[in-house]
Amino acid sequence: MAPWIFLAPAILVFAVYVLYPIGQSVWLSFFEWDGLGEKTWVGWENYIELFDSEAFYTSLVNNFLWMILFMLAPPIGLLIALFLNQQVAGIRLIKALFFFPFVISQVVVGLVFAWFYDPSFGLLTQFIVALGFDPISILADEDLVTYGIIAAGLWPQVAYCMILYLTGLNNLDPEQLEAARLDGARGWRMMWYVVVPQLKPATFIAVVVTVIGALRSFDLVATMTAGGPWGSSTVLAYLMYEESIFNYRMGYGAAVAVVLFLIMDIYIAWFLWRMLKGER
Repeated sequence: MAPWIFLAPAILVFAVYVLYPIGQSVWLSFFEWDGLGEKTWVGWENYIELFDSEAFYTSLVNNFLWMILFMLAPPIGLLIALFLNQQVAGIRLIKALFFFPFVISQVVVGLVFAWFYDPSFGLLTQFIVALGFDPISILADEDLVTYGIIAAGLWPQVAYCMILYLTGLNNLDPEQLEAARLDGARGWRMMWYVVVPQLKPATFIAVVVTVIGALRSFDLVATMTAGGPWGSSTVLAYLMYEESIFNYRMGYGAAVAVVLFLIMDIYIAWFLWRMLKGER
């Protein structure tokens, strides 16, 4: 009984603050409710309407774009970590500069990149004009806006992955590295066959956190475009917020949340299965 006694407080907190809200959201998705009056049972109508909505499919496609492009964060973070994992003068200052994006608020990141993309005075505009091209209004272009927001999100996400890999590199087994050197492993072979396998725990955390961050992306979309122009940059988390808070459709917003939750669960379950299978 000792393990269960020690686990009981954590299980209780997890049940109250995680499991209960999840169950409540699923239950709410079967109602029509404005957040104040009486709830009206509508069954599967919220889901039927959701899967007939063009905004839902736009959000879903944007979420998958986020997820695919956010997968650049772990390898870039690893490359930066390898570069920073050196004992040279001034390396601590350089590490702090790379770490900085992770500690600032996502809202601040969104504002900085909104100014960076500004077609009137932004640094990107100044650079493009200096090359002889016309300014590009990225956040007002339906085809470019999602990519612009994703680039802003990658900045702090790469910093997070870099921190994970720096920790992993500091915990490498020196005996394995020395044995590999004696066997003639150098460069890419040392990296792929000796270093990367020892970084699997860091890679697992980096990938899972990156995917979850991509799927629940909200702050940057709300700060930079509010889902515009004309809903072209909206994502599922922002759609949930918009329907629940602005349109007073709590049940419909809960249905969006349930779909997003299931997408996350399916991906993470598949990734865990692959990882455990590889360990066996």
